[in-house]
Amino acid sequence: MNYPVSRPDAQAYADSIAVEHGGVASADSGKSRTLWGDALGRLKKNKLAVIAAIWILFIIVIALSADLWVPQVLGDPNATAANMAAESRLPPSLEHPFGTDTLGRDVLSRVIYGARISLTVGVVATGISTAIGLVMGAIAAYYGGIWDTIIMRLADIFLAFPYTLFVIAMIAVIGNGIQNVFIAIGILGWPSIARVFRSAILSVKQNDYVDAARAMGASDIRIIARHIFPNSVASIVVYATMNIGGAILTESALSFLGMGVVPPDPSWGTLIQSGQQYLQTEPWLMVLPGLAILSTVLAFTLLGDGLRDALDVKMKDA
Repeated sequence: MNYPVSRPDAQAYADSIAVEHGGVASADSGKSRTLWGDALGRLKKNKLAVIAAIWILFIIVIALSADLWVPQVLGDPNATAANMAAESRLPPSLEHPFGTDTLGRDVLSRVIYGARISLTVGVVATGISTAIGLVMGAIAAYYGGIWDTIIMRLADIFLAFPYTLFVIAMIAVIGNGIQNVFIAIGILGWPSIARVFRSAILSVKQNDYVDAARAMGASDIRIIARHIFPNSVASIVVYATMNIGGAILTESALSFLGMGVVPPDPSWGTLIQSGQQYLQTEPWLMVLPGLAILSTVLAFTLLGDGLRDALDVKMKDA
């Protein structure tokens, strides 16, 4: 004989299925509310995070579309002016909104192309460090024991050195260039991400559905990929978003010191370095690229703060 399942039991079962897939089931509506759907709703209520996201999207669109209009409207960012004596260090105007540099090149044009380099470094370097950190953190937290000890002590060694000085030392060994900047920032940025992911996994792996999957014979890789990672990824999304801003700042510092992007390719750091000697007479050469760095890094930080609040499942809708 088949016995009817009570509504509370059915709802509990539906909730358990929804939680495994990052959502919360609703018996009344017959629909499921996902973690990411709820997070997006909360994020939209955070005005600073929304403004930051719009600003980041604007910079990305401008940087990606630069080849279509910048050379025609503002001029080639790497081409020296034909009449350099007359066009050198011109103040901001309608023709040159950010002025010109010592070689007569439009500063706004170079800032836009510098945005492309900075964003690329931020995303690629963060992607490298995140990938390494996820693997290391997952191994340390899931297997524990000697693996946890080795990986965490290795992370302590990396974190014991000042990060920027460590990156400079690595660049000095492997050489300048945008590819080497990717490698240096990416490889040296994994310890903090590994620690964050390890902490998230340690809290998730104690749940009953992980024990159930293990009892049913699921492999370690399947348990990590299907059950643990989806429920731990929220903290990584937040940290990676903030880390992009940090990578941009590090690349600018390296370029300022002459260890990053190789001239004549424009970089926000090289623009500040070349304009610092004219700070008192032509301040736009240094201040305007500096504002580009400030606004971009601040936008990623504010967006990361907004994502952190939005992905906090304990928060209630206002």
